[in-house]
Amino acid sequence: MRHPPRSVLLAVAGTSALVAAALTPVVTAQGAVPACTVEYSVTGQWDAGFQGAVRITNNASALSGWNLTFDFANGQKVTQGWSAEWAQSGTTVTASNESWNGALGTGASVSAGFIASTAGANAVPAAFKLNGTTCNTDTQPTPTPTPTAPPTTDPPGTGDGPPALHVQGNKLVDAAGGTRRLLGVNRSGGEFMCVQGRGIWDGPVDDAAVRAIADWGVGAVRVPLNEECWLGLSHIDAAYRGAAYVNAVKELVARVEAHGMTPIVELHWTYGQYTGNSAGCPDVHAGCQKPMPDMQYSPSFWTSVADTFKNDRAVVFDLFNEPYPDRATSTTAQAWQCWRDGGTCPGIGYQVAGMQDLVDAVRATGARNVVLAGGLAYSNDLSQWLTYRPSDPTGNLAAAYHVYNFNSCANASCWNSTLAPVAAQVPLVAGEIGENTCSHGFVDQVMKWFDDRGLSYLGWTWNAWDCSTGPSLITAYDGTPTAYGTGLRDHLRALDG
Repeated sequence: MRHPPRSVLLAVAGTSALVAAALTPVVTAQGAVPACTVEYSVTGQWDAGFQGAVRITNNASALSGWNLTFDFANGQKVTQGWSAEWAQSGTTVTASNESWNGALGTGASVSAGFIASTAGANAVPAAFKLNGTTCNTDTQPTPTPTPTAPPTTDPPGTGDGPPALHVQGNKLVDAAGGTRRLLGVNRSGGEFMCVQGRGIWDGPVDDAAVRAIADWGVGAVRVPLNEECWLGLSHIDAAYRGAAYVNAVKELVARVEAHGMTPIVELHWTYGQYTGNSAGCPDVHAGCQKPMPDMQYSPSFWTSVADTFKNDRAVVFDLFNEPYPDRATSTTAQAWQCWRDGGTCPGIGYQVAGMQDLVDAVRATGARNVVLAGGLAYSNDLSQWLTYRPSDPTGNLAAAYHVYNFNSCANASCWNSTLAPVAAQVPLVAGEIGENTCSHGFVDQVMKWFDDRGLSYLGWTWNAWDCSTGPSLITAYDGTPTAYGTGLRDHLRALDG
């Protein structure tokens, strides 16, 4: 979506690819179990923080409420959490039950998760107390210890985290071969706030804000990014560039995953001066949508992003938001060749990185994550996508499509003639759907066409903007919907149910 010239949004409090880390051992003598056991794990870690989880098992008398305490040894600070009321005083962390998970019967377990900052060392806490009783020590005899399940960081109702994905034929599938659809919303802001010097996100992206997204039945969240902010170019405010920006993105990705949703990280705004037909801005810097990615920074961006998330194949990569070389070139053939091969493209004054360059940058890192590539006309034209599709040695390439009620290809006749052939060969994801009237009659038609074919779509956008400037799903970050948002929300909930 091309943005209105105003402050827009997205705060990515990002985390990293989830990498399993230390578990505290539960040490017991033969023939005995402790009154309580606590399993502690680090499920994601980055330069300045980490995501952790605890799983508490009560082996004693039933409890109507619980309170877990432990101490950090290296100055770690809990910044947010879920499935418990988290607090910290000095080094001591306290996790108390929520109203819905206070009952803990004999042999029952409960899990909770958190995000914390750290300044280097991150030792596992040495001891845990449940309602004042030290856990993981021999206090209660029993003939056979009962094994506990692996820890989880999922909030209530989300089940397991999002699956690792790959392409099988024209479907996105999980490790077991089950078909998966990416149904959800966009969370705009990370593409423009940093370059405008106003922050990293526009609006909250804390746990409550992400939970509100999940409550709509959302299964995927697309996060637009800015390459100059990620790469830390010097003209960006130091508070919003480089490590600060990358860590914020990693935190948001982890938070999205903790709520069971698939994160889609996407390159939205890029470097390169373009003043031709349909130019969004005259600035050389990444301050608006450009017709194509640039060779100077875009491959480096994807090398870095792929290195960051290659161990987490639940993360999907969307190579470039809305290509429009067709507005600059004189022929459609020139536009599609520019799209795939890059280089010196007619009408574009900077060296272009083609889709093949970006696929190559991702795969050179060893990343096998699913990659999306949108077509011409702001990703609304896939008519020659199959002819010009880039080569992917992993076979994990999918097509991306954007459609709004004001686009040229915005009816079933066009979808049948141009999208259906693509969807017959590769997975098709409508990364943006929307209706600028903020009603939902048009998106209802889009969703039905895509539902009938088992395809994916995400609404633009989960931002509390004035509908007069573009499609906005919400009026408040607690999930209060616009009329347009009501249509998407109710549809997703019905599918989820």
